[in-house]
Amino acid sequence: MQSIIKIGSRESRLAVRQAEIVKEAVESSCPGVKAEIVTMKTKGDRILNQSLELIGGKGLFVKELEKALLEGSIDISVHSLKDMPMEVPEDLPIVAYGEREDPRDVLVYKPGHTSVREGGVIGTSSRRRTLQLKKLYPSCVFRGIRGNVQTRLRRLEEEAFDGTVLAAAGLRRLHMEAVIGRVFSVEEVVPAAGQGILAVQGRKGEDYSWLAAYDCKKSRAEAEAEREFTAALGGGCTSPIAAHAQMAGTELRLTGLYYAGDDIYWTQTKSGDAGKAREIGLALAEEMRRR
Repeated sequence: MQSIIKIGSRESRLAVRQAEIVKEAVESSCPGVKAEIVTMKTKGDRILNQSLELIGGKGLFVKELEKALLEGSIDISVHSLKDMPMEVPEDLPIVAYGEREDPRDVLVYKPGHTSVREGGVIGTSSRRRTLQLKKLYPSCVFRGIRGNVQTRLRRLEEEAFDGTVLAAAGLRRLHMEAVIGRVFSVEEVVPAAGQGILAVQGRKGEDYSWLAAYDCKKSRAEAEAEREFTAALGGGCTSPIAAHAQMAGTELRLTGLYYAGDDIYWTQTKSGDAGKAREIGLALAEEMRRR
């Protein structure tokens, strides 16, 4: 193992904090090793005035980092798993999954307010969130909003938004829990596949045993079930298809959300042996498709 590990990250404050979490874990478990964070701006970060669906999906958040991995200018890269495409290049596998942070979605109110007014505007660019929140806030209008956490909070304060929806995990990692107005249970709003989990991407064929202490088996099983379900239904990062798995002991319980078009969707749950996480995800997807 080399004495310096280069960790690739997007430039946002949250992305850097997530890379720092991995850096701290590597340096703690590998005495004598120094980890350095290499930041870069991705196409998904640069283009904020268009929907991700129109410009190529959330794969735009990983392409520059994957290129750097292939070229060898970084040794690993760190991503929010929910932002990774379902199709991961065979030569750039996910080599470790971090312990899961809070997977839930939260609503942040406009500063000075404690609720969203009737007929108010909620900012979100996620079809998954919009679809489910329409049932909770039927009188509200949903308008696109993109950018990192700080950008969205600034826009919430300055523009005609009454609230915006963010992932609890990001706010907690940034120690910004104080801005959270409402936390949605995973039953109210089924999270995106992989939400709350950090994924470490590396190069095929290389030894990443030094990440063993960081790799979380529980997160791996939950992620595999969720992503298998989503992929089987043809869902990508911008699809309203959602999945959330919870592993307890040797059992894994997976809840999936299936979108049938025209704002029609339903949820269903399936449990089984956590050692067969992918099979559970595939089986639930097939059952919901048949329904």
